[in-house]
Amino acid sequence: MQTVIPNGLRVLAAYCGVGGCTRGYQQAGFHVTGVDINPQPRYCGDQFIQGDAVDYIVRHGHEYDLIHAGPPCQHDCTLTAGTNAGRGFQYPDLLEPTRAALELTGRPFVIEQPPGKASKRMRVDATLCGEMFGLQVLRHRNFELGRWSMPKPRHLKHRGRVAGMRHGQWFTGPYFAVYGEGGGKGSVADWQQAMGIDWTDVRKEIAEAVPPAYALHLGVQFLEAVVLSER
Repeated sequence: MQTVIPNGLRVLAAYCGVGGCTRGYQQAGFHVTGVDINPQPRYCGDQFIQGDAVDYIVRHGHEYDLIHAGPPCQHDCTLTAGTNAGRGFQYPDLLEPTRAALELTGRPFVIEQPPGKASKRMRVDATLCGEMFGLQVLRHRNFELGRWSMPKPRHLKHRGRVAGMRHGQWFTGPYFAVYGEGGGKGSVADWQQAMGIDWTDVRKEIAEAVPPAYALHLGVQFLEAVVLSER
């Protein structure tokens, strides 16, 4: 599904990574500029800027029609609290600085975070899951919407468990675990198909991305709520 945008609306994807969300907004018809502190040679967007995301939002965020920000979650995500408990201090907590920068722009925005402590510091306006889009990955993500709103989607019942090795036993299921480097989590091709990402075969990049289907949904909802309603 692709919506044709005659106005050439622009999205800023902050902390863009390889561009999971970027691809979804492109599919919705937006021109997407990504900014990330790290080089992203396989970024799929229309333009890439290497630099500090918060600083770029403050200086240039007002130039965009919508800003999508997914600050790194390692400070207090579920995996850091569990598997890597005690390592959260190694990572900066960028949620509040990012929100403050977004508010300064006066533009509509989206903040994305996985379930965890950070999400408890957000107003969760929507939770998206791979099952809602027929994906082979669950990948729950919470979204806070600023200066716009959309209907809350219904969270569909999961069809089974995540496939993979658990404590020496192999379990089958309709979903893959897309994280880490350990065995029993599916091949790179499995991950690409499960996430809807085909422009990188680097596990770390796929693992840190958001399925494009999520941003496609957000982009279409934004158009219906804000852009088309103003015509």
